[in-house]
Amino acid sequence: MRAMVLRRQGEPLRPEERDLPPPGPGQVAIAISACGVCRTDLHVIDGDLTGPKLPLVPGHEIVGRITALGPGVDQGATGFAVGDRVGVPWLGHTCGQCPYCRAGAENLCDAPGFTGYTLDGGYAEGCVADAAYVFRLPDDVGGGPGDAELAPLLCAGLIGHRCLRMAGEAERLGLYGFGAAAHIIAQVARWEGRRVFAFTRPGDATAQDFARRVGAEWAGGSDQTPPTELDAAIIFAPVGALVPAALRAVRKGGTVVCGGIHMSDIPAFPYAILWGERRLCSVANLTRADAEEFLALAPRAGVRTEIETFPLAQANLALDRLRAGHLTGAAVLLP
Repeated sequence: MRAMVLRRQGEPLRPEERDLPPPGPGQVAIAISACGVCRTDLHVIDGDLTGPKLPLVPGHEIVGRITALGPGVDQGATGFAVGDRVGVPWLGHTCGQCPYCRAGAENLCDAPGFTGYTLDGGYAEGCVADAAYVFRLPDDVGGGPGDAELAPLLCAGLIGHRCLRMAGEAERLGLYGFGAAAHIIAQVARWEGRRVFAFTRPGDATAQDFARRVGAEWAGGSDQTPPTELDAAIIFAPVGALVPAALRAVRKGGTVVCGGIHMSDIPAFPYAILWGERRLCSVANLTRADAEEFLALAPRAGVRTEIETFPLAQANLALDRLRAGHLTGAAVLLP
């Protein structure tokens, strides 16, 4: 199979021909039809997240179809079968035994496996994955979303959904960084009856127009003050300086959620903008329950992803476009 491979952090991906290993016990083999390009991929490739498996096939927003079942993977109504359309997310394995796993917080597992970081991912024509962390997706019938449109749901959507739940019942919701995750979660928030306020890079009129188009009632630069106090804010951009900005924008008792797996250093800020029982929290990874809940909710909420597709061989171009902030919505690689 063809794959785009990271040999050393900080270097471009290299095209390679690889053999797809047969699925082992509890695994499935998947022919990949689409893989989203996530900002976390940039953090892995650029070296912000250290210690990846090397060489590595990045990518953790995988959509494809099962081609083979490993030993112990049941067929039939309760298991998978060859030909099933499935998705593979960031969380690829957990130990099941640490205190976090036993407490139902597998996203905090002490010995996890992450797709496209410690496990080979989806910038390829195929992959193998632990069947317990693979999710069945509806067949593309009746005009439903295609594989490329579904791919961003596997991380941008799932992490965004967990962030939204941690923001509580906020009616006035601020979204800082309006890319793949924010454009999905803005649609869910509007469907739930919330008011959405979008913050982009200062002067980015294209992103602000995009935010209004998918439901934001106000969109402006991250250096601007929204027209009303916010009940909560979610920060998707990996910019630590946005934390004090968001704290200043939320009311007393409000919540600021940091949705990224990596963020630049948070600058010092006065205690006064945290005081008043404002809460600051982070989101770490996702659970399988998050995935099941969101993948059932997204079609009910009418979520539609805006994507730009690239051939697999142009993965470096897609990453450069994301790095430079030149994408509207999400990039998706097509093998």
